[in-house]
Amino acid sequence: MPVPPTAIIRFGVFEADLQTGELRKRGSRIRLQEQPFQVLVSLLEKPGELVTREELQQQLWPSDTFVDFDHGLNTAINKIREVLGDSAARPQYIETLPKRGYRFIAPVEKNDASTETASAAETPASQSINAMPQNNRNAARLMFALLQVMYIVFYVLVLVGHETTANLLETYVPSVSKVLLGLVLLSAILGIATRLYLFSAVAFDFSVLGVKFMRLFPAIAAQDFFWALCPFLAIPVIGVGGALASIAGLLWIPFAQRTLIKMAYQT
Repeated sequence: MPVPPTAIIRFGVFEADLQTGELRKRGSRIRLQEQPFQVLVSLLEKPGELVTREELQQQLWPSDTFVDFDHGLNTAINKIREVLGDSAARPQYIETLPKRGYRFIAPVEKNDASTETASAAETPASQSINAMPQNNRNAARLMFALLQVMYIVFYVLVLVGHETTANLLETYVPSVSKVLLGLVLLSAILGIATRLYLFSAVAFDFSVLGVKFMRLFPAIAAQDFFWALCPFLAIPVIGVGGALASIAGLLWIPFAQRTLIKMAYQT
């Protein structure tokens, strides 16, 4: 098959490879289905220009294809925005023109196949894609998963021993013990659900986990800071020094998680 005139289209930290049908972010492949990828390419080929819904229908949904075109196109655009971390309300890449079509608004750089081949020959692969080595990336994912397991264990232990927690709170802060106990139990229940989601996402290498985690980070950090104070309840066992050391470590963990996600998914 002949090589297309433009083999690579770059925009921001992303690049679309027209030969392989792949979308990459800083050299790491992002999973995107074929039809959304073709819609993205259609927009990239006309940067700054309106691509009407009718054009997209003619290119990607032939007249003899019996599908709900509006639903199919809307789904494709939503999937593209999800992997790009884009928003319809505040678009950085794809702008919606209601009832007319879409426009790609970010700067676009196009390279032909011969340029890409020459560049690859002159530059080592590890430098050309600016991506983390796979072994290091897997180590970051493993550490992130282990931190999720640690929190799940914390939450389960507190829920199982909630009577002990209630007695400790009644001893140290009797005036607000019931309120704090309610907050602890509620955050533990919500925390288990959140940590299971994060654990499964990193275990299955969910391609947009980096974007999802950054959106959730303020809420996750607030919950983690709240739980970082729990060692105060263990002062009778570990002492004041042990409690302060534990608190310092727990306060660091939210930022460690964010760093590990950035390492693994290069957000």
